[in-house]
Amino acid sequence: MSQHAPEVTHRLIAGPAGRIHVVEQGNGPLVLLVHGFPESWYSWRRQLPVLAEAGYRAVAIDVRGYGRSSKPAGIDGYRMLELVEDNAAVVRALGQQSAVIVGHDWGATIAANSALVRPDVFRAVGLLSVPYAPRGGPRPSEIFAQMGGDEEFYVSYFQEPGRAEAEIEPDVRGWLAGFYAALDGETMPGADAPDPHFVARGGTLRDRFPSGPRPAWLSEGDLDLYAGEFERAGMSGALGRYRNMDRDWEDLAGFDGAPITQPSLFVGGGRDASTMWMAEAINAYPATLPGLMSSQILDGCGHWIQQERPSEINRILTDWLASLPA
Repeated sequence: MSQHAPEVTHRLIAGPAGRIHVVEQGNGPLVLLVHGFPESWYSWRRQLPVLAEAGYRAVAIDVRGYGRSSKPAGIDGYRMLELVEDNAAVVRALGQQSAVIVGHDWGATIAANSALVRPDVFRAVGLLSVPYAPRGGPRPSEIFAQMGGDEEFYVSYFQEPGRAEAEIEPDVRGWLAGFYAALDGETMPGADAPDPHFVARGGTLRDRFPSGPRPAWLSEGDLDLYAGEFERAGMSGALGRYRNMDRDWEDLAGFDGAPITQPSLFVGGGRDASTMWMAEAINAYPATLPGLMSSQILDGCGHWIQQERPSEINRILTDWLASLPA
């Protein structure tokens, strides 16, 4: 292992909907890193040099709609199958035939579907924070509409174009700081506080964000970078992912109940609602992820897992990658 990781390089490559911004470090087998909401390639800043030093070509992308990547005008430009093809296009543009794909939050769902739909390209898949749950059941919009009783689940709140944008865009920096704190293992509201995943009728998500300190992993500079990306790009591209869940349900009908058979990894946070709400999906892994090599829950960790616990995630990732078949 070298004492210093190779330099980070940025480039724009051609994708199905225009440009895809990729950030690359290291040489060796390709590991594609896919971020979630509301983040960017930068959420992998602590993984890129470690993976590079371990002998991998680590590549983090700005998902379509984020950062320096293209932002289609139509909502249906953010459907899952489009994002799967973006990932495959990155692998081809980098001169490779296959890659390991690792995702966090929405990126975990994008990574899982990339492995499911394009097993010819993605030879292994790592999922952080959001478990794999095969397509099935009622339309997602029907499920989310039933959650929360008199309150509105945040995914439903995000559905109407312009509604969440009107809350977020007047103060992107402040909103992001509150959202990150609301889901962080150390700064999230207590169990007796109103759940920040739900919106009171006539209210906003921000009403329930904690007013205390920022998460320890989020410096002023980090927050400036994240805010600057969304101030330039707006929020509609990022929110477009939520607005395609019913389209995805239709598009993926041929994969109803399908397992992902490639070697896989799951790591969740013990305080993350995604892990707790989807406990049944984790319990179903023997059937849904038959190639699962490791499944871990990090005690006390919230949703921003690779930023809250970079050393642990780096160790888990490098150990898993080293154990994969050549």
